[in-house]
Amino acid sequence: MGAMAGLPMVLPSRLFGENAPSRTLHVGIIGCGDRFRAMTADFTRISGVRVVAICDLWPERREYAKGFVDEHNDDTHCKMYADHRELIADPEVDIVGVAAPDHWHSLMAIEAARRGKHIYLEKPFAYSIEEGRAIIEAVHSHGVLVQHGTQQRSTSHFQRATWLARHGYLGNVEKVYAISPVGITGGDASDTEMPDGFDYDQFTGPAPETPFYRELILRPNTTSGWYFTSPFGGGWITAWGSHHVDSAQMAIGKDHEAPVRVEATGRFPTTGVFDTCDSWYAEMTYADGKKIIYLTDDRPECPQLERANIVVVGDEGWVAANRGRSWSNPPSLLERAWPKDPTLPQLERGSQAEHFRNFIDAIRDGVPLTSPMEPGHLSTALCHLTQIGIEIQRPIEWDGANEQIRNDGQANRMLGRVMRAPWCIS
Repeated sequence: MGAMAGLPMVLPSRLFGENAPSRTLHVGIIGCGDRFRAMTADFTRISGVRVVAICDLWPERREYAKGFVDEHNDDTHCKMYADHRELIADPEVDIVGVAAPDHWHSLMAIEAARRGKHIYLEKPFAYSIEEGRAIIEAVHSHGVLVQHGTQQRSTSHFQRATWLARHGYLGNVEKVYAISPVGITGGDASDTEMPDGFDYDQFTGPAPETPFYRELILRPNTTSGWYFTSPFGGGWITAWGSHHVDSAQMAIGKDHEAPVRVEATGRFPTTGVFDTCDSWYAEMTYADGKKIIYLTDDRPECPQLERANIVVVGDEGWVAANRGRSWSNPPSLLERAWPKDPTLPQLERGSQAEHFRNFIDAIRDGVPLTSPMEPGHLSTALCHLTQIGIEIQRPIEWDGANEQIRNDGQANRMLGRVMRAPWCIS
């Protein structure tokens, strides 16, 4: 996996002359739901970056989003689109922010790459392993940059845990736990009232035709129901896994190495309309014997450490991290001097906002991306393999170089999906 990671980056000619990166960079954001406001705020606080266009299928949400952007920009220039293809084709847009539901990620990212636009791609990287690989191939072909929305890589707590693990302070690191909250169950399929003007056929896009229920897009003060409806999202198994499995990879230096075996068990809801896995345990074993253990916090195997997202375990100690802090056993581990490290280029930085700033610095100055696409694709692929292992109820022998499950035709068919016509990634 990640075999193309070493290819040289060829920058498109549109980045030179009057389009040089030194000028103001213009952002268009697709999807004005949960992540839109944070994405807008983090981009617009960077000097020389402006959000100039938004896209959503729901007129009410488009109007809200435009008002939010206009308030940040202190003008009324922001354009509204109902069709993501029109936003991507807009010659004013340099960067496309993909914050749409999971089942759209690959199509939107590939179209943006083909149009020569840089991409901020929210997690999970793609709806399937095959679609993730298709994004990588399109990006390499068209010479743009992708920052994956795994902003934990830019936070100091996870970076510090990584530094301690990689520099031998835990002794021999044997395993790392990646811990997700239990998935959401329930969902009310009885309320099928469609919001005025909402284009559900376009929302469905490449997914199979699925009966509409209002909680797909309207769950007040909580996460939208499409996350937990399998034609559209992977549930917490990919949503949180994209973060915590990714942080586990980073901690043990496996950003470009896939495990050779994945064994997973899990539970699916038995009531309600939400159908994504809500509790699981997976062991991902590498060729050198190291393991990532990905599980939900209700499992008896879970380290009972309050709200830990990762726990890196060595034979001389452990270190845990979440988005608020890091802690260790022995506690003295965190007293170690913490110098800058060229293998962690953002070590001195510590906030989600810096994740966006790093992306802009990469476009303008060529600094290394904190969350490049190959590790993002790999971490998401491991979540997909967890899901597949649960469904087939047998271990997966994984050929990471060719992204195939060895000697298992049924399981290999689950690495991708058939898209609803006329949508396709070719």
